[in-house]
Amino acid sequence: MDNEQIKAMDPNILVSIINMKLRDFYESLESLCYDMDISKEVLENKLLSADYKYVKENNQFIG
Repeated sequence: MDNEQIKAMDPNILVSIINMKLRDFYESLESLCYDMDISKEVLENKLLSADYKYVKENNQFIG
């Protein structure tokens, strides 16, 4: 998954994928973005467009 795919993806599907990865493999959004080589800003903006916001304490995006 790259930044262009994130921009084109349905945000409801994207949030499901990202939250699963955060839950199962990553302890933070920063580590996920670094490991996957994606822009944190692009990801957050895409999900914010569908009213999903990252909650650090939960390590997930919540709508």
